[in-house]
Amino acid sequence: MEPIDDLDRLADELELVNREAIPQGGGLEALLRLMAERNASDLLLVAGEPPALRVDGVVRRADAPLLDGDDIEQLVVPMLPVHAQRAFRDASIADASIRLPGVGRFRVNLHRERARAAAVLRMLPKVVPRLASLNLPPGTEALARLNHGLVLIGGATGSGKTTTMAALVEEINHRDAKHIITIEDPVEYEHTNQRSIVQQVEVGIDAPDFPTALRSALRQAPDVIVIGEMRDAETMRIALAAGETGHLVFSTLHTTDVSSTISRLTDSFPAERQATICQELAAALTAVFVQTLLPRVGGGRIPAAQALMVSYGARQHIRRNTLQHLHQEMTITRRLGSFTLEECLAGLVKSGAIERAEAALRAQHADDFEHAMAT
Repeated sequence: MEPIDDLDRLADELELVNREAIPQGGGLEALLRLMAERNASDLLLVAGEPPALRVDGVVRRADAPLLDGDDIEQLVVPMLPVHAQRAFRDASIADASIRLPGVGRFRVNLHRERARAAAVLRMLPKVVPRLASLNLPPGTEALARLNHGLVLIGGATGSGKTTTMAALVEEINHRDAKHIITIEDPVEYEHTNQRSIVQQVEVGIDAPDFPTALRSALRQAPDVIVIGEMRDAETMRIALAAGETGHLVFSTLHTTDVSSTISRLTDSFPAERQATICQELAAALTAVFVQTLLPRVGGGRIPAAQALMVSYGARQHIRRNTLQHLHQEMTITRRLGSFTLEECLAGLVKSGAIERAEAALRAQHADDFEHAMAT
């Protein structure tokens, strides 16, 4: 991690040398204001290290005293909502969102590592971005025009999948008169009602868990259901049923490509149930979109992605669990809106957005990338 040059004032603002001198909530507030000033995506608080900020994907240490676990706990816990304080006390892990007036909203994950408190805070954008502003591959907007079925959005942590999902929902919100329900832990993007009516349920505050919130949502006449993340088999089962019965369901998974996104879902069930789940998934799934963020020429980052619009051939492969053939399905169904990561990477190189060496490193099928560069 690289040092931050101009952050000497942190030591004074946070008063971390003497833990007892930390003002109630003031230390963390100073760090959050610094995040906003530096346009940092994440704040990392780890015992044995100074506070660190992630800027443009690079983690940089602040020029400030080292933290210990008690420092981190005293900084973060007082600012958490009551349900998250209780969760941390009972299970040593808590997710929540906090709001700092005049600065913004932040997603907080407080946990323990090596028996010491640690935390990661992510700054949440103040407005929901429009899809056109995200530099996503052409054709991504088609996901917001689907009428029903399950749409899975995959990507690694920090790849922008939640932002993409929020932007797709916002397209529907601006264009269609529908009832949209989001279920999140915590709510990340706050939607305002446009043509649609948007209800946002926060797990831990509005509902005890994802399955309970999702079962309740199905009784509220939704057109679109947004599940922040499918973390357990029960949530996945209900989401599959919702996708099969006429609802449009969006959700995210931590995955790296189309095939792993589908196998991540099926593998969450016991082995004896996986054949049945493959049948249900083949019927419910409408699209899979997986993205990553790459260093952009000139600074910043730009997304690259792959998409599968599920057709008859893909459904057969999902039923048979022959997922290795889905890459070929993406090339066969281009007319439906599918595209491969290699095609996307080649387009970014040709437009001058990313370096060819970076694209070649990220390509999952080297021959396909070279072919796409030559055409």
